[in-house]
Amino acid sequence: MKITTWNVNGIRAATKKGIFDWIKENNADVVCLQEIKAKVDQIDKDPIQAAGYNCLCNPAERPGYSGVANLFLKNPIDKKLGFDNPKFDIEGRFIQFSYAEFELFNIYFPNGGQENKRVPYKLEFYEYLLSYCQTIMKSGKEIIITGDFNTAHNEIDLKNPKSNKKNTGFLPEEREWIDRFLANGFIDAFRNIYPEEEKYTWWTYRFGARERNIGWRLDYFLVTEKIGKISKDVIIHTDILGSDHCPVSIILDI
Repeated sequence: MKITTWNVNGIRAATKKGIFDWIKENNADVVCLQEIKAKVDQIDKDPIQAAGYNCLCNPAERPGYSGVANLFLKNPIDKKLGFDNPKFDIEGRFIQFSYAEFELFNIYFPNGGQENKRVPYKLEFYEYLLSYCQTIMKSGKEIIITGDFNTAHNEIDLKNPKSNKKNTGFLPEEREWIDRFLANGFIDAFRNIYPEEEKYTWWTYRFGARERNIGWRLDYFLVTEKIGKISKDVIIHTDILGSDHCPVSIILDI
């Protein structure tokens, strides 16, 4: 089974850049998109259907902002939009798909914002999600969390760690939440397979950052331990354009 995650930074703009040609070629069972920045009726369904997918969207209430969508070949056992928590659900940041082997969470984590003003909201989101996960894990279910975490975990996960220690995305209190997930039964699937690999998933559009590979690894698969054992590979598709993020795929032995 293959699951791909991709922050498309606006699905309408990304569609015009031809992302669905690659999505069709990649042929993942599920594609988790973040930051779609569109309402359901604003999304062109033709290229999605041409690529062979069904689509479920959870847009933000605010126009042109946030939002997530799942593309899928076969229906999961169950689907859920949002946490049932209005504080977070108005921003369209969460879709849950249920399978026999695991729960799949597609998440667009909040950004800390200009002058780090939204960092408290971001940290509340992390805290709420971990509590939500713990409740599910107590029932014996496995979990895959994927999406744009908007945090680089360790110094290996961004090009310039020293100059970014006071910037959102690499603040100690943000990084600590990744540590908490790892201390509570989760594994960073990419880092588990490639402990020393320096690869990034996001590059600013400024300063020729992508051409110079001045990036951050912000897009993850955090998986519970049993899923970690059946994770055959995690591929960061650095050569795939269409957004300021690149897609990332996990291959599961299912």
